[in-house]
Amino acid sequence: MKKVAEQISGYTYGAADASPVSLQDLENLKISVGWTEENERYRHMAGEVLSDQTKPLVDHWRREIIASIPNLIRHSRTPNGEPLPKYQTKSGLRFEQWVLDTCFRPYDQDWLNYQHEIALRHTSRKKNTTDGVDSTPYVPLRDIIAFIAAMNETIKPYLSAKGHPMDDVEKMHRAWTKSLQLQVALWAQAYANGEW
Repeated sequence: MKKVAEQISGYTYGAADASPVSLQDLENLKISVGWTEENERYRHMAGEVLSDQTKPLVDHWRREIIASIPNLIRHSRTPNGEPLPKYQTKSGLRFEQWVLDTCFRPYDQDWLNYQHEIALRHTSRKKNTTDGVDSTPYVPLRDIIAFIAAMNETIKPYLSAKGHPMDDVEKMHRAWTKSLQLQVALWAQAYANGEW
């Protein structure tokens, strides 16, 4: 499996607690987003295209989008608004690895478990604990859902950076978009009050 660094602080893929979401739930969600074999092929192609671009991509999302939106950047700062540079570095590597995991990991039990872990780290149950920081107690689900649109909209130049035909770029983008829709649906479970 491709990794962005030999050591990624707080990256516990393969060791996360079991997700309360079943593999059958996951299959049902894949049907709901219209996941196809073509999407599967093109998410892997997207991974090949993005594998050496994870840092500039994540920097773009964090420095040019999140940093310019006060209700988003506050979740990466202290309650007084002070930057947390060590946290930014550590979580940045995990964010980069998430791009690769989105594209290359099989969507199996380990992936499902880690999706739940990602979600919990945005809720009041686990936010700030992985890196031992003092920041906002949770990231509202509405901010996560809204930011998915920004990620989907801004990734296309990165997908087209290797000169693939536009038809391939569109298919990679479609696979990426469906995957993010699938992931945010899974993350919503950690926020739901038994009605997921």
